[in-house]
Amino acid sequence: MKYKKTISNFAPLIIIFACIFLYTIIRLIQHGAWDTLFVMRNFEGAFFIIFGAFKLLNWQGFVSSYQRYDIIAARSKCYAYAYPIIELSLGIAYLTAYQLLVTSIITLLIMIISTIGVAQALSKKQALSCACLGTVFKLPMTYVTLIEDLLMGFMALVMIFLAV
Repeated sequence: MKYKKTISNFAPLIIIFACIFLYTIIRLIQHGAWDTLFVMRNFEGAFFIIFGAFKLLNWQGFVSSYQRYDIIAARSKCYAYAYPIIELSLGIAYLTAYQLLVTSIITLLIMIISTIGVAQALSKKQALSCACLGTVFKLPMTYVTLIEDLLMGFMALVMIFLAV
């Protein structure tokens, strides 16, 4: 599958990130004062709930797409099916501040694994669909996918240090 990589390909992703950013700002205003941990956990929570929900809209399609590049999903269809539920669970945990240290460690591990698969696919110059929003939108896998994984992993790492 060959993609013409233009900014319009990423419009759904840009809109969703803008909504998550807006949600985070609104929550921060409600909170009343700057709090790095609060900002990051609300951003991560909204991110995982939205991205997990999109994956469930065509669960089978997500699984097929995700197995093409994720190093664990390629070996375990069960993990590929569980991944959206894991994301939703992480999102709920972040938004409710439940076990932040454990949640952030799990997030960091998952993002490291995801980053490895994305980096391998990009290094092989494979023309793949990114499964980040499931199969509802046809997004090409690019360095945007890698940056997304690295950002979420970095925030989890920072939260590990802030939560202890």
